[in-house]
Amino acid sequence: MRTRIAMRAFQLVEWQEPPELREVPVPEPGPGQVLVKVGGAGACHSDLHIMQAPAPPIGARLPFTLGHENAGWVETPGPGVTGFAPGDPVLVYGPWGCGLCANCREGRENYCEKTAGMGGGLGGHDGGMAEYLLVPASRFLIPLETLDPREAAPLSDAGLTSYHAVKRSLHLLGPGSTAVVIGAGALGQMAIQILRTLSAATTVVAVDTAADKLEIARRMGADEGLLSGDGAITRIKDITRGQGAQLVLDMVGVDSTLQMAAQVARVLGHLTVVGLGGGALPVNFSSPPHECSVTSPYWGSIPELMEVITLARQQKIKMLVEHFPLERAGEAYQLLHDGKIQGRAVINPHA
Repeated sequence: MRTRIAMRAFQLVEWQEPPELREVPVPEPGPGQVLVKVGGAGACHSDLHIMQAPAPPIGARLPFTLGHENAGWVETPGPGVTGFAPGDPVLVYGPWGCGLCANCREGRENYCEKTAGMGGGLGGHDGGMAEYLLVPASRFLIPLETLDPREAAPLSDAGLTSYHAVKRSLHLLGPGSTAVVIGAGALGQMAIQILRTLSAATTVVAVDTAADKLEIARRMGADEGLLSGDGAITRIKDITRGQGAQLVLDMVGVDSTLQMAAQVARVLGHLTVVGLGGGALPVNFSSPPHECSVTSPYWGSIPELMEVITLARQQKIKMLVEHFPLERAGEAYQLLHDGKIQGRAVINPHA
């Protein structure tokens, strides 16, 4: 049983100021809640956007603990919690919905009508860059079984977000089709593996500004790795005989990548904006191509996360992880900001 009353937590204390490692009380789980001993918490570009935002997200309050991509072991189930016991390895579903609206009832708490799918670590609740995480309901916990929480944490966002973005377009990816992944970081690497596992796409193309990430993308299943620029656009047009790709996933979302995405997408294709770079997609009668569907998915559903875990157990997808102790969380974010993390930086509070 837990005896500690205080713990370390990496918290955002002031907007547009560096987070701080602080000592805070260990949460006490109430009815239906679960206290999780954190094994791993992923450092995501979304966190950088929150840190640098000129205005706080709606519903955010300070201070709060960062980390929305979390896994660990059940420490203390609250009163009334069944199905979980202390020591069980679990992955934490990130978007915490109300559980009552129509979308939540279907497991799509990422599109909750009341909370907009805000979860821990995004400003409304404390996240997992701490020794313990209070999860508000046991339905947000998915058993990991044989998977190590210290390695599995990125599945809850990088894995789930990429999986959902690919799955919605599988009907376009038959033999002879092409998928383009712009941005070969953590989400892009996952998307490439998922495309190779789930789709019949003949060609998967990775585009990035970093040659080392393109090499990783090739190892993970990309047929081609192209440095971003006009040459990449020309090559994709050559591959697709001038028609463009059936699916273009923009994992970056800045002006230049969105412009590229519009140029290499196909008539009746899908252009899916996953990255939070804040860019604007140029739209007119001819761009994107006619009847090319443009969407910006957010995370994924609880059933989809269960499917992601199944793929990971089967070793069909695997995240490239770099580990950091909690006291080096600030360093991990700086490396992420500088583009020096090859896969996903994961903070291990109990390393």
